[in-house]
Amino acid sequence: MKILFYNHTGQASGAERLLLMVLARLDRQRFQPVVVCPRDGALMELAAELAPVAAVESLQARFTWRLDYFISYLRSFLLVIHSFRQNVLSIKPDLIHANSIRAGLVATAATLGLGTRVVWHLHDLLPRHPLSSVIRAFAFLSRRSQMIAVSQAVADVFIGVFFPLKKRVRTILNGIELERFQPSPTAREEIREELQLGETELVIGIVGQLTPRKGQLSLIRAFAEVLTQIPRATLLIVGSPLFNRDEEYAALLTKTAQELGLTERVRFTGPRSDVAAVMQALDLVVVNSTAEPFTLVALEAMACGTPILAAISGGVPELIDHGKNGWLIPQGDDRALTNAIVHLGGHPDIRHAMSEQGKRHMAAHFSAERYLDELQAFYCDETLGNGYEEYSHGRTEAEKFA
Repeated sequence: MKILFYNHTGQASGAERLLLMVLARLDRQRFQPVVVCPRDGALMELAAELAPVAAVESLQARFTWRLDYFISYLRSFLLVIHSFRQNVLSIKPDLIHANSIRAGLVATAATLGLGTRVVWHLHDLLPRHPLSSVIRAFAFLSRRSQMIAVSQAVADVFIGVFFPLKKRVRTILNGIELERFQPSPTAREEIREELQLGETELVIGIVGQLTPRKGQLSLIRAFAEVLTQIPRATLLIVGSPLFNRDEEYAALLTKTAQELGLTERVRFTGPRSDVAAVMQALDLVVVNSTAEPFTLVALEAMACGTPILAAISGGVPELIDHGKNGWLIPQGDDRALTNAIVHLGGHPDIRHAMSEQGKRHMAAHFSAERYLDELQAFYCDETLGNGYEEYSHGRTEAEKFA
């Protein structure tokens, strides 16, 4: 079966890391992958090592009420739809795996009249917006479309009150390559030596794209309070800005740390290719997102044996059991964030117990093997038409291809 994997951005973030894992592990005796994505960013080069690639225009579109922006984004959609359709006509895939909601919109619109099946991979929590209802209706009316949600929270938000969509959305929890995150006996010492961190120093880290929804700014402010109780603590901020106005946000993070007098205790490492080693050098990984569909960082931290502290958002409670394999706090509560860091910082026994339980939980439920088994079974089900006949029964050929 030939599968066209479409990503609407060329940048490599969480959804793209999962896509690359799929490309690396897909059963080549059953599936023939082809990747279509924009040239800008690292994704095309990384994907080219794993599968044939083709270029498409980069999609510039966001939710907005501004008429000038809306017209610009609509123009971008139409341009990308035309470009993507040319790729589909050339590649002739049996199935399209669209790696985001926006990619699903493009792929479904671009294949009108072609009869090509489209899988929307829902990595995001669909925002509350009048256009969200339009997206749900468009997804439902296209009988060729099915959806994979990365968490039940993502599935529930996408369905909303549009209950007929429920039969079209399947939840497949993400997985990771556990072997890449196996604890190393030397990683902690090597990274701490590189970053000039003392062995007894409490080191906290937040890992991921520098963007407002990841909550680095509120963590910096909470960390200023942590230092009043744990003076020998350091915060590592690992990652870089990728999209939209994230460069401005990154500058704000640096400015805030300076204004609070934290330049010696808050370290910006930039992007790292050795994230597993960095995580193993940490005493605690913080996930402080305002909207977290499914946090790969938490999975990776637990696989590394590093305890995780996370704000409750989206799919986070589906993988963290409070007090057992991680620690949960209310989202947006800076006082709770400060108190949790201080509490866990002063109780290495709790951190150790959570890290041990986290490693066992990852091995049992979140391996790449489990994920690929479920995903490939889904592809085969969709190709054979399971879950599709109830929508196509009694319809004309033209209606089936809508």
